Amino acid sequence: MTETHATISPGAPVFPAGRYGRRRAPGDARRRTLLAALVLLVLVVGLSLISLRLYRQYGDPLYDAQVITYTDITDSQVVVDFRVRVPEGGSAICVLRARDRAGVEVARDEVTVTASPGDRHVSARHRLGTSARPFIGEVLRCRPPA
Repeated sequence: MTETHATISPGAPVFPAGRYGRRRAPGDARRRTLLAALVLLVLVVGLSLISLRLYRQYGDPLYDAQVITYTDITDSQVVVDFRVRVPEGGSAICVLRARDRAGVEVARDEVTVTASPGDRHVSARHRLGTSARPFIGEVLRCRPPA
């Protein structure tokens, strides 16, 4: 049997240089996977640190506020009734605000509430004096006293 030019040799195929792009080395896939895993790890650690910082700043479960109702709305005031969860017998500083129909803030005030000894919940009522007719009264956040 004779060999012709159409016969494929049993070794690796030979491609014309520059015709089909660059050939990848066998270790490139492992290096790319390792790099992707490292980038993913750095991303997860970074997002975890950001989440922890935001939780400490805004998400303290010991100080949780809930608006019960807002009433007595006039052109110059709104009365906000709210409940705050604090550590047993503790106190909190809560930031209240009122907004008009367009969402513009028309009043803001800080209120200190203190629980009775042995209690974890405080119900409070506060009158916010406003610069325009309010539409809603809100408790933005509560935090431990300084």
